[in-house]
Amino acid sequence: MTRAKAGRRRQRGTIDRLPSGALRVRVYGGQDPVSGKRNTLVEVIEPGPRQEARAEAARTRLLNAVDEQRSPRTSATLDQLLDRYLETLDVGATTHRAYTRYLELHVRPFLGRTKAGAVGAEALDSLYAELRRCRDHCSGSAKRVDHRTPREHECDDRCRPHRCRPLAPATIRHIHFVLNGAYSRGVRWRWVSVNPVEFVSPPAKPPPDPQPPSAGDAARLLNEAWRDLDWGALVWLFMTTGARRGELCALRWSNVDLESGTLTIRRAIAQDGRALQEKDTKTHQQRRLALDAETVEVLSDHRARCEERARALGVELRPEAFMFSLAPDGSASLVPGSVTQRYSRMAARLGLDTHLHNLRHYSATELIAAGVDVRTVAGRLGHSGGGVTTLRVYAAWVSEADQRAASGLGSRMPERPSGPGSEMERVRRDPRSARERLAVELLERIESGAVAVGGHLPGVKVLAAEKGLAPSTVHRAFELLKKWGVLSGDQGARPTAAPQARGGDPAVTIPAIHQQLGSEKRSTDTFFSIVVRGPDGRRYPARVVAGSLADPGAFRKHLIGIARLEDVENTDSTESWVGRYELEVTPLAVSRCEPMVFRY
Repeated sequence: MTRAKAGRRRQRGTIDRLPSGALRVRVYGGQDPVSGKRNTLVEVIEPGPRQEARAEAARTRLLNAVDEQRSPRTSATLDQLLDRYLETLDVGATTHRAYTRYLELHVRPFLGRTKAGAVGAEALDSLYAELRRCRDHCSGSAKRVDHRTPREHECDDRCRPHRCRPLAPATIRHIHFVLNGAYSRGVRWRWVSVNPVEFVSPPAKPPPDPQPPSAGDAARLLNEAWRDLDWGALVWLFMTTGARRGELCALRWSNVDLESGTLTIRRAIAQDGRALQEKDTKTHQQRRLALDAETVEVLSDHRARCEERARALGVELRPEAFMFSLAPDGSASLVPGSVTQRYSRMAARLGLDTHLHNLRHYSATELIAAGVDVRTVAGRLGHSGGGVTTLRVYAAWVSEADQRAASGLGSRMPERPSGPGSEMERVRRDPRSARERLAVELLERIESGAVAVGGHLPGVKVLAAEKGLAPSTVHRAFELLKKWGVLSGDQGARPTAAPQARGGDPAVTIPAIHQQLGSEKRSTDTFFSIVVRGPDGRRYPARVVAGSLADPGAFRKHLIGIARLEDVENTDSTESWVGRYELEVTPLAVSRCEPMVFRY
């Protein structure tokens, strides 16, 4: 009885004869996971010799494909496959948005409604050929005009006749890899039986073409950026670290150790439309960077400014506050897109054709020029793959350590305009308060010689009564002049006009040099180069002596000794040198410093 029932079991698959004489083979392949409908595999056998045998062989082949799960289980379109792929794709919001836009503009209009399994290599080759012809996919027959905006407008010179432009090879490669990823998933899901993208060659990879700004352009960009000290610090950090914009926007004060000179990059800010979100770095790795001494000083000055603003507004700058923020308490990060736009506007003002990402190229090329090995450069830039990207793009070859990388890059950076100097130039050009207007007036008195070196300005109360200002305003004007290095004097003492270098540059006065030397060198002897100029303009050979700026008058003995040694006719006269000799003093511990001229 069992054998009889088994013999009468319904045969799987059917073979039907069509009116044309062909045989149609149908095999049930399961339920379609996309549409929920019945999925049937169909094959038609044309009339000819051994037609029935060929149809039976086709039925057996389709049944085996179903049993071995080699047949596609769906008749979904390419649009449906792409939608499902984008739902499961784990990439950043910006990357996901770019992939979606590529598909919407260049794939779906041509192949979107085609069954995913029916798309072959020939169709993809035709698609790539169309993308190489015209990125706007024009018909080529009708005359078109490329309007400056899709809205209603009056056409002007910005509305021009259409000219076909090919899509960039790099963009076609991106589309190729997105399609390859979607079909690879489709094969695993058994939506399709084969990946047709594997049989299509994408455009050749464009040769690397990094375009970092030159040293001269970098100096111009920095000088322009330092008009705003916070913006200048951010651009400086872009150049010295080579970090991505989202990584610098996500930096918090807890990520930097100014004592050890290290910066840790942990997170990044991603922009999804108008919304900002904090995420992992692009390579999902943390990295620690060594900072050169100048960059540590830049960040120290930046932190001091942030703390001063926070105290003025009665808020606290916490360790988790963002390092670069428009909020006084650092509670909100900068918007990456706004940073890029501001940099582009700054470059446009200078007439430079460059963008923010080129600063990564600048950092990489300067590191390589300094002799840093590929692994170290890749680690600083956050390249994955052990330096493959770095080697392919920048072709570095020398082995050095990370600390050498920081020092080498710092030594090759263009000069950083001093903060006080930049502020003084702005105040002299555009004083915005009573304190700044008074400071400019007093500065002009000192520069004109109305107040001699070492002389005193009028007292606080006298100036307040004379100018009709509050004593606190006059006092703050004095503090501003001290900050510029124009006035000197201890706290509570009446300030005096400080000695100026030739040209009246306040950046190299004694208080400014005090600041550059640091507290550890102010009270101890520092080496100075001294040059004496005689009454006839003769400059006697330079000498290196030890001295302390805590007592500038100590250089008097050097002037007397050299004057007596050179002025043989008056060796017995201790007053023969008075008013006849000048002493140029240059501290060797301060770079980019013009000599100070002492007259006794």
